[in-house]
Amino acid sequence: MRNHEDLEVWRKAHQLTLRVYRATEAFPRSEMFGLRSQIRRASGSIGANLAEGCGRWSDGELARYIQIAMGSASELQNHLLLAKDLEFLEKAGYANLMNDVTSVRQMLTAFLQRLHGVRLNGRASISGE
Repeated sequence: MRNHEDLEVWRKAHQLTLRVYRATEAFPRSEMFGLRSQIRRASGSIGANLAEGCGRWSDGELARYIQIAMGSASELQNHLLLAKDLEFLEKAGYANLMNDVTSVRQMLTAFLQRLHGVRLNGRASISGE
């Protein structure tokens, strides 16, 4: 088990979620339970899945939750594009959020690769990132 708050990728995902909440505050009221909710849920799921995976006992279980977090990041990218195309997000705000999501996805990929590398090489479990 690991402390998710020690992971740089979790901290980046958490900051991304805070930025997403701020960016979606100005969405139309009609989207309160639609796209705004989906965007917020997808962004929050990234960090939540990392936290849940860190609470599991094996690297295999952690790897599964990292993959789920990657799926949530992909979902978030799709929803952000839709929000931009519907003109709920300005182009600059969209670009900034997409850069952040891309960064988090890259960090998740690297974490997963390191995790698999440790398991495949038979070394001791990694203690963090």
